[in-house]
Amino acid sequence: MKLAAICIGQAEKLPGKSYKTGICKTAVTAPVMLDRLGLVGDAVCNKKHHGGPDQAILLEGSLTLDWWARELGRVLPPGTFGENLVIEGLASEGVAVGDRFHFDAVVLEVTSARIPCATFAARMEDPSFVKRYAKGGRPGAYCRVLREGLLAPGEAVRYERFEGDTVSMAELLATFGKRCTDEQKKRYLAAPVSERLRATVLAS
Repeated sequence: MKLAAICIGQAEKLPGKSYKTGICKTAVTAPVMLDRLGLVGDAVCNKKHHGGPDQAILLEGSLTLDWWARELGRVLPPGTFGENLVIEGLASEGVAVGDRFHFDAVVLEVTSARIPCATFAARMEDPSFVKRYAKGGRPGAYCRVLREGLLAPGEAVRYERFEGDTVSMAELLATFGKRCTDEQKKRYLAAPVSERLRATVLAS
């Protein structure tokens, strides 16, 4: 696997929206510094729901983005979904909480699934896209930064699977907003999930 793209966005308003968002990202060609809060220079506007140490990076697999391009019948340049990183040869939906991605200097750990929102729908210029994305069952993965450092497009990526019970991105998206069973709670809380997801599970 390799790092196919690094994407950064600036704070801007989407058509018809009064607030600013950093979801409109584009690929960069130069190396970028990554610290515990994400890519240096990347905008995070709604910090209640986005960003923070447990959601520092949104990662997408190229195979998943290729599927969406076919589904939508359009080209999806890197950053279209608001992702920070695109990993060549990866299918995002099969990624699980606790999986790790090792780059030359950086190590990331998966914490939770990307949940679609109204801003994402506005970005895609499709009011029904929240439902469409959920139905597709192929969410991106949020990651925390275990080791900070410099990231460069094209560098090699080593994918390390979590050794505990699997909690996949597809499962998290499918169960979002629903009451967790006792078995699900046990599995979810045993994995290194994000603090936002942990609080949601405990409250369900």
